[in-house]
Amino acid sequence: MEKGFVQLYTGNGKGKTSAAFGMALRAAMADKKVYVGQFVKSMKYSETRIEEFLDNITIHQFGRGCYLLRDVEEEDRQAAREGLQACRQALSSGAWDLVILDEVTIALRFNLFTTGELLHILEEKAEHTEVILTGRSASQELIDRADLVTDMVEVKHYYMQGVLSRPGFDC
Repeated sequence: MEKGFVQLYTGNGKGKTSAAFGMALRAAMADKKVYVGQFVKSMKYSETRIEEFLDNITIHQFGRGCYLLRDVEEEDRQAAREGLQACRQALSSGAWDLVILDEVTIALRFNLFTTGELLHILEEKAEHTEVILTGRSASQELIDRADLVTDMVEVKHYYMQGVLSRPGFDC
C-alpha cells in the first residue's frame, strides 16, 4: 500500500485552488477517486463543472456566501462543521485516493472550527489517501503537519489595474 501525503497550498498569491484542481484532474486521469470539500464557497465556479465530465470526482460545497460582506452566522459554523465531518468520513473511509479541503484555512481563520479538530481528522485518514489543504494564512501548526508546503506569493496581479474575475481564468 502506498503512503498518502498531506500537501498544503497557502500564501497570498492566486492559484491555490487551481493547483488543487490540477492535481484532482491528474489523479482522476490516473483512475483515482477524488473528493473535494470546498469550505466557505457556495458559488459554482468554472472548475466545479469538472464533475459533469469525470465520474471519479465528487465536489461538495460547505459555504453560505462571502464573509467579507457580512458577519459570520451560526448557520455558517454549522455548514462548516458538517463539511468537516463529511471530509472526515472521506479521509478515513479509504474510498478516496485524493481528498481536497479547499479554503480550509479560511474556515479556520473565521473560527468555524479549530485547528485541533482539523489535525485530528488528518490523523484518522486512511494510509493511502493523499490530502490537499488550501487557503491563505495557514497556521504554523498546519505547516508543521504537512509533508509538502507551497507558498503562493503574489508578485503582480491585474486586479490592481481594475480587472475583475474573468470566467474560465479567475473563476
